[in-house]
Amino acid sequence: MRYFLRLEDFTTGIAQRLSISFLVLAAALALYQVITRFAFGAPSTWSEVITRSSMIWSVFLGVAVAFRHGAMISVDIIQNALPPRLGIGVYLFANAGSLIFFSVLLWQGYLMTLRVVPQSLSALDMSIAWIYAALPVGSAFILIAIVASMVRAVQGDWLIARNAEDT
Repeated sequence: MRYFLRLEDFTTGIAQRLSISFLVLAAALALYQVITRFAFGAPSTWSEVITRSSMIWSVFLGVAVAFRHGAMISVDIIQNALPPRLGIGVYLFANAGSLIFFSVLLWQGYLMTLRVVPQSLSALDMSIAWIYAALPVGSAFILIAIVASMVRAVQGDWLIARNAEDT
């Protein structure tokens, strides 16, 4: 398990850096789009497409980071109202639902990406599949982060139970 958690730490770090990079790119290109449109009266045709695409990639990669830090919508109120073991069970159940959802999204996103390979992005001579690839790639990062958060929860529960036995 220790190696898996290290792998997750590494992959989520990559996802975080890429997510930030895509967000910075989107912000810079949005500013460029505004300047060319309103200051020069000649809007760029390609910057809007890349801005939107960068935002998509940023979100899908950022979700893995959010899972890693426990920033996703959670069932904290219910979990905290229950005894610790039962609360962990609710947490694991909720994460199992997320695992199912993102597994389906990974598979369907992969199939969608393959279907759109021949289509091009407007204003660019580039396949739209590069944008659709955010679904399976992001989902893969997310699945690793979810499993790691479940492992950490179980390890934490085991430590709590062990400490309770020692007292």
